Amino acid sequence: MTAAGIGRPAVLHPARGEHRWPSALAVAVAILLQLLLPAPMVPQGRYLLPMLELALLVALIIANPFRMNRESGALRVAGLGLTALVGLSNGWSALLLAARILEGEYAAGPAALLGTGGAIWLTNVLAFALLYWELDGGGPGARVSGMPTVPDLAFTQTQSPELATADWRPEFVDYLFVAFTAGTSFGPTDVAVLSRRLKIAMMTQVAVALVVVVLVVARAVNVLG
Repeated sequence: MTAAGIGRPAVLHPARGEHRWPSALAVAVAILLQLLLPAPMVPQGRYLLPMLELALLVALIIANPFRMNRESGALRVAGLGLTALVGLSNGWSALLLAARILEGEYAAGPAALLGTGGAIWLTNVLAFALLYWELDGGGPGARVSGMPTVPDLAFTQTQSPELATADWRPEFVDYLFVAFTAGTSFGPTDVAVLSRRLKIAMMTQVAVALVVVVLVVARAVNVLG
């Protein structure tokens, strides 16, 4: 018998939907970080992408403000679109920062450089946490009906149900942890990445994080030296 008590892990069975607020808070923080970046580190039309992200976030909250207990094609598209905008805006900022450092045009001091790099790195974590959360098992709406037997990410609790409570299932904070550890260790830690789409997503996250960390640290050391 498993922790669910009926022969299968609890995560495979229907359950109540997740609360909206953790993912909404992550998007709000990402938007704030984008708005705080120096002007040369953001795409032209500084407020366009953040405002589009905010508009989609408000629409999602209005459409489904509390628990995500239902799957909707429109909500699914809006959620993926919001995630793509956050990732696109931050990836653009990472490229702008890298280009200015490599061309020797970044004139700000090491504190400003570390702050800018840190904001881009953290936004990268939030963007990919949202992406993993949106893709794994078909997204939060689909996971309400039970995770597929072969998910995109295999958490320790799903592989060893005896280590989890009877009602455990992955929620946004678990995907945030996956993204954070991938951004700090440059690879997965306590999860197995099973699907090709999540492998590509994690490689992209690690590549962005590696470029930002290496270039920012190297430039800061050079300035201090």
